[in-house]
Amino acid sequence: MVEPHVVVIGGGIAGLTAAFVACADARVTLLEASGRLGGKLRAGEVGGVRVDLGAESMLARRPEAVELARQVGLTEVLEPPSTAKAAIWTRGGLRPLPGGQLMGVPGDLDALAASGVLSDPGLERARHEQATAPVDTDVPIGEYVAARLGREVVDRLVEPLLGGVYAGHADEISLRAAVPALLPVARSGGSLLDGVHELATRPTSAGPVFQGIEGGIGTLPEAVAAACRKAGADLRTDSPVDELRRTPEGWRVVTGGESLHADAVVLAVPAPQAARLLRTDAPGAAAELEAVEYAGMALVTLAFRREELDVPLTGSGFLVPPTDGRAIKASTFSSNKWGWLERGAPDTFVLRTSLGRHREEQALDLPDEELVARSLADLGAAVGLRARPYDTAVTRWRGGLPQYPVGHLERVERIRAQVARVGGLAVCGAAYDGVGIPACIASARRAVGEVLTPATGTHVTEGTMGA
Repeated sequence: MVEPHVVVIGGGIAGLTAAFVACADARVTLLEASGRLGGKLRAGEVGGVRVDLGAESMLARRPEAVELARQVGLTEVLEPPSTAKAAIWTRGGLRPLPGGQLMGVPGDLDALAASGVLSDPGLERARHEQATAPVDTDVPIGEYVAARLGREVVDRLVEPLLGGVYAGHADEISLRAAVPALLPVARSGGSLLDGVHELATRPTSAGPVFQGIEGGIGTLPEAVAAACRKAGADLRTDSPVDELRRTPEGWRVVTGGESLHADAVVLAVPAPQAARLLRTDAPGAAAELEAVEYAGMALVTLAFRREELDVPLTGSGFLVPPTDGRAIKASTFSSNKWGWLERGAPDTFVLRTSLGRHREEQALDLPDEELVARSLADLGAAVGLRARPYDTAVTRWRGGLPQYPVGHLERVERIRAQVARVGGLAVCGAAYDGVGIPACIASARRAVGEVLTPATGTHVTEGTMGA
């Protein structure tokens, strides 16, 4: 039997995973438009220290990312955070992130009161949870929590937690998509406080919630790419796809004037790029993909000489509620959080800040020097830091985070149904089932399973062209 040819379009972690999985049953060509692989997992160097300039950790309670890391030989360098003691900078000070919460939704009122995150009126309102009708449809998480526990819980707790994941707004983000664990509570109409408390105290498997990798999460795509090449995959950078068309024999993929034949295609690119490529053969899916909105953000990485730090920096960092009107939305004390950084660069302290939210991305257009200045000003106000970094780096992720509004999961179902009708085609990545690394890896494995079967090779679904 002739080995089928699978073309993967997109070289982020989803595309690399798709290529890695498909190599077992097919000849694989991966096409990445930019000059590098890895997407939002990107390693770099600041102040002579290797650091992550994109995502820096992966959820360990989901198995997909840890399993992939082990499959490509990174077992010995997986590492949990050295500290997970985060704070919230609000109401004029750094306050501990209260325990017993789920994505900012509290389940332990004593811990909430002790944290000082809420004002006295806000705490009193949270203590008197208001009953609401059972939720029989999807709702914005902010709207639901505010009705139950008050607006201040949303503004000072839920917003900064969700902002760190989606760079979005709680009053627009889908409860079903972002915090599905709360959906049974919402549907029952029962106490939200009791529901979160039960979830937060439920026994879980041993091990850390998050994992890092020595040398940075950017090591993961490098290792996956190496494993793909070892398996014979052709990984091409600087290879944007100009045209994707269904043919009677499969697919024609045009890149740089070259026309490739593919038995199957996996689209692992952001929604706008996927929409452009699908307008002819899957116009319905393209229209749905065009409606997916994205948020941009900037990461500012600062390297200090430890001997010059004028205040103690403790914990893993802090989050900033947008209601407090600060420039930054979070700061991570990377050298505290990751032991490999402290071991590898004991004389340097690395921290980073993030700026930008959905429809509030003006900061991305500012010069690097201004983003650094705003970050330092907020760090000074938050922790009293007056030291100057000896090196800095600004990384802009324009259109980096897809938004998950109410109805997002239904949209994804429609996209996949219309793509499946075309045949020999699947989609994967952060725009579909979750923005985290494990979710992207899971979506890639699913996509490959939809177009290939180990026993028979290419599996092409019969259907109406131009669905």
